[in-house]
Amino acid sequence: MFGLLKPKNEGLHGCDIAGKIEGIGRNVTRFKVGDEVFGDLSEEGWGAFAEYACAGESELALKPSSMTFEEAACLSHGGNLAVQGLIDHGKIESGQKVLINGGGGSTGTLAIQIAKLFDVEVTAVDRTEKLDVMLTLGADHVIDYTKEDFTQNNKKYDLILDVKTTRSVFDFQRALSPNGVYVTVGGATSRILQVVLYGKLFRKYRMLMVMYKANKDLNYLIEHFEAGKLKPVIDKCFPLEKTAEAFQYFGEGRFKGKIVVTMKV
Repeated sequence: MFGLLKPKNEGLHGCDIAGKIEGIGRNVTRFKVGDEVFGDLSEEGWGAFAEYACAGESELALKPSSMTFEEAACLSHGGNLAVQGLIDHGKIESGQKVLINGGGGSTGTLAIQIAKLFDVEVTAVDRTEKLDVMLTLGADHVIDYTKEDFTQNNKKYDLILDVKTTRSVFDFQRALSPNGVYVTVGGATSRILQVVLYGKLFRKYRMLMVMYKANKDLNYLIEHFEAGKLKPVIDKCFPLEKTAEAFQYFGEGRFKGKIVVTMKV
């Protein structure tokens, strides 16, 4: 991440954590030993792939008793990206036609559910084996990108949330309605630069990149989880010692929702 010739951070990676507090610093006021918490360490030096992780108290929230640790580990990063992409940057509004590119993954499955809270028409795009789960989550239409190019079918969308960011912004431009908004949550550096430059040079379409703020929306995610309106999708769990296998499985791209690394208790 932002290293020129090698990774900038060569330590333990992983951003989402969920667990029980074993110890606190003397200035901590929000939590006590034994509290069950979750959060995103991407702004705190990473390090989630470990039995013990260190985090600032502002990076954590209390885990509701109705939420499992596995569910909590799915919510923070992907959920925050979905909220900030759809609401903060996309300014989603009732009645819009919304497309979510990459709707079958961690962020995408949460984004579908969040978008449906706004009474919009959702089209979700992903590969063949993820179509059913996207429909189950509330997508009104699904597109199999291995069989159909949604940028070439003459359909227009008011808001596009791009979780993949592997294509040119000029492709997405064709799929945007007048005054439409395109939002990417990240991806290939060349594509991100294209979005930034295009957004500054051309004003006909709004092309935006989420300037991610970790853990900003944890309370929003908790509220909707407890109301039964937001449910993380867990594809598979791997024990910590098989984290490498988890990454290999992730690299195949066939997972639905989130892959979780678990600890022995």
